[in-house]
Amino acid sequence: MAELIRNPMAMQKATTEVRRAFALAGAVSEGKGALGELRYLHLVIKEASRLHPPAPLLLPRECSEPCQVLGYDVPRGTQVLVNAWAIGRDERCWTGGSGDGSSPEEFRPERFEDGAEAVDLRGNNFELLPFGAGRRMCPGMAFALANIELTLASLLFHFDWEMPDMADPAKLDMTETLGITARRKGDLLLRPVLRMPVPGVY
Repeated sequence: MAELIRNPMAMQKATTEVRRAFALAGAVSEGKGALGELRYLHLVIKEASRLHPPAPLLLPRECSEPCQVLGYDVPRGTQVLVNAWAIGRDERCWTGGSGDGSSPEEFRPERFEDGAEAVDLRGNNFELLPFGAGRRMCPGMAFALANIELTLASLLFHFDWEMPDMADPAKLDMTETLGITARRKGDLLLRPVLRMPVPGVY
C-alpha cells in the first residue's frame, strides 16, 4: 500500500481495475473468479514482492558438495544464505524491462508486462524469489498471496486513500527494519475516504 501511495498513477490503474471488476457485485469476493482476472493488481503484487520480499534472507542451505558461486569457492558443509532482497534490486535483472531505463529501486509494475508476466512468485525464475524456491519454498505462499489479493482489492474497492495533512506521498520514508521478516520502519498512516459502503458494516 505504501508503494501505491507513493505512485499515484499505479494507484489509479489498480483502483480502476478493481472497481470495474466488482462494480456489479458491490463488494470484493473471492468466489466469483474476478480476483484471478485482476491483471494489473497481480503486477502490483509482484513488483511489491520484488522490492520488499517478506523474508529478505531465505532459509540457510548447506552445501552437500564443493561448488562455486559467482566465482567463489564454497566448501562442502558451508551454510549459504540467498539474499532475496538484493536479487530483487540487481541491475543486471531489473534495469529497464521495457527499455525505458528505469532503476531497479523504482516501483514500476509495468516491468512485468509483455512476456515478463510469466515471471512468477513460485521460484521458477531465480530473479524473483520472495517466497524461496524448491523443496524449502514457503509452504504458506498460496495463503499469503490469497490474503494479499483479497485485502488489497477490498481496500482499493471501498476506499480512496490520502496522506494525512496533505503530506507529499513521494516523500514517504520507505526505510525498512530487517529481521526475520522485513517491514517499514515507521507505520503507514493513511486517511481512508469511503467510496463504496462495506456490506454488513454500514
